[in-house]
Amino acid sequence: MSILKRKESMMLRGEGDRLDVTPLGAGNEVGRSCVYMTYKGKTVLFDCGIHPAYSGMAALPYFDEIDPITIDVLLVTHFHLDHCASLPYFLEKTKFKGRVFMTHATKAIYKLLLSDFVKISKVSVDDMLYDEQDIARTMDKIEVIDFHQTMEVNGIRFWCYTAGHVLGAAMFMVDIAGTRVLYTGDYSCEEDRHLRAAEMPQFSPDVCIIESTYGVQIHQPRIMRERRFTDTVAQTVTQGGRVLIPAFALGRAQELLLILDEYWETHPELQHIPIYYASPLAKKCMAVYQTYINAMNDRIQKQFEVSNPFNFKHILPLKSIEQFEDVGPAVVMASPSGLQSGLSRQLFDMWCQDKKNSCVIPGYVVEGTLAKTIMNEPKEVTLLSGLVVPLNMRVQYISFSAHADFTQTSAFLNELRPPNIILVHGEANEMGRLKAKLITQFAGQNVRVLSPKNCQTVEMYFKGEKTAKAVGRLAEKPPKVGDSVSGLLVRKGFMYQLMAPEDLHSFTQLSTGSVMQRQSVPYKGAFTVLKHRLQQMYEGVEVTKAETPTLKVHRNLTVTQEGSDYVVLQWVSDPVSDMVADSVVSMILKLDSQSMFGIASNGFRAKEAQLEKNEIKIVHSLLVSLFGDVKLDEKLQILTITVDGIVATVDHANKGIECKDENLNDRIRVALRRIQTALYPLDS
Repeated sequence: MSILKRKESMMLRGEGDRLDVTPLGAGNEVGRSCVYMTYKGKTVLFDCGIHPAYSGMAALPYFDEIDPITIDVLLVTHFHLDHCASLPYFLEKTKFKGRVFMTHATKAIYKLLLSDFVKISKVSVDDMLYDEQDIARTMDKIEVIDFHQTMEVNGIRFWCYTAGHVLGAAMFMVDIAGTRVLYTGDYSCEEDRHLRAAEMPQFSPDVCIIESTYGVQIHQPRIMRERRFTDTVAQTVTQGGRVLIPAFALGRAQELLLILDEYWETHPELQHIPIYYASPLAKKCMAVYQTYINAMNDRIQKQFEVSNPFNFKHILPLKSIEQFEDVGPAVVMASPSGLQSGLSRQLFDMWCQDKKNSCVIPGYVVEGTLAKTIMNEPKEVTLLSGLVVPLNMRVQYISFSAHADFTQTSAFLNELRPPNIILVHGEANEMGRLKAKLITQFAGQNVRVLSPKNCQTVEMYFKGEKTAKAVGRLAEKPPKVGDSVSGLLVRKGFMYQLMAPEDLHSFTQLSTGSVMQRQSVPYKGAFTVLKHRLQQMYEGVEVTKAETPTLKVHRNLTVTQEGSDYVVLQWVSDPVSDMVADSVVSMILKLDSQSMFGIASNGFRAKEAQLEKNEIKIVHSLLVSLFGDVKLDEKLQILTITVDGIVATVDHANKGIECKDENLNDRIRVALRRIQTALYPLDS
């Protein structure tokens, strides 16, 4: 992966884990929204759109800058082409193997819009990115998520909030190891005729990746925009002209149709003039909108109880230009919104030279499209045929775009208070103005505002404390200050839980088990001698009733004479039993090697003295098994223990420990106490 990295001098640097955010599209531009994020080995991709001003491979995000196979989850905010139209390419033409999520309504409309996009592209694009079969194959790979439903994929937790903007649009909150990132996608805090306003998340994120489409612009009051819109339409048609409204097939089109149908209903003198919804998807779109009435605002839901608000009285569907009789005044809403191709472009070419006609641009348009060009009122335009003609029709820009303006963005961020703000989805100049205003707004509040370009990585560092939640039996009785809590520490994703071994199966898919250790040790001496020595060395040595001579040491370890020249040790493995077993093995080997077997009882003292002389070697071997790097100075009776660069010294003769690290000091003290319990002679 060769992502170009820009070091942001304003970013917090220091100890901790690094979170990287890289726009692969929508960085200082509007179009091909796609934001790549990595943190703690987890990778999330937000949105997967195309750039409407380009075609073929040039319209894609910069996918060659990443390795798709590393992405765990892909979250799509809504169905507009600049946010989802490269998804079939990414799912079918790359090595991506992660999971894809979007809301129910987004998935339903996604297939309709992309199928239409492919049909239109076939006419004007040579290098098609994918076909209808690719789109169909993606449907089984896309999973749906409800608003406020929490999902978890490979340790990545995420949920979504209503974003306004269009039906089904979502803002995603992602939580990785307690660090939260909010990706707004396109959002609007203003309730319109059919959509709810964006929700305010209940948690403040550590990072907010937010759209900046309108920069510092402020929308006119809605009632004024509606009046300008209906006045322009009414004035044009009463003078015998045609009105072209280029709009997305879904989204603002439904909002404007609601306004026009209501206006025609209250103005009988206009009802002989037809209004056409010119989209091959017209009927299918309406069916989807009627299906998801419950996802809309209270106004529409109450209206639906009386009659279907999307069953328009004064609006007719128009599938193709061949069905249209261009006689007399008319209002036609057609897609696409940028006038690049399709029905809207065909009608524009037919009507643009007549000064009686009007073109109302109802929302944000992307740089590089014809719609953006005619907003600057050029004297001439180039038709699809290549002919250059005068532009005489009136062009009106009346924004019904459901993107947040500066007032909404400022209030949203002021309420949310994220310490890190990353601006995307905005032209460079508008984004720059917004960045400057936000820096002023949050001056002195330790808030960073960043606006990376495409393929530029923003680096942030977060240092979080690890905490474990006690559950089950351990949570029934809260410990008092100073009490120690003992249990199994279980990690799931980035969450830690402390539980009793008996609760493991209840809270996890794990279960407990035990390991039985068995070891044969050479020993040619008398078993009674071994028994006597073990009874001198350890507490609680029992003789068991068995067919072969057997001793039980320290309640868990058994020593059995199974042959004339060896004994067998068996025990259930645990730290203490393993340590006892090691000491018993060491003692047996020394007894055997020194050929002290068969000696009378008055010889035991000499043997014991020899063993006590070698006791530090036994301690050394046990400490090595516990701590690894342990050096022995046998002459000075000093053991040096090194753990993660921390050095501790143990004076074996005087039983002293020197260590500056309290935790390591305590661990060594406990280990030595257990060793003494197992090894210290009891006959002194």
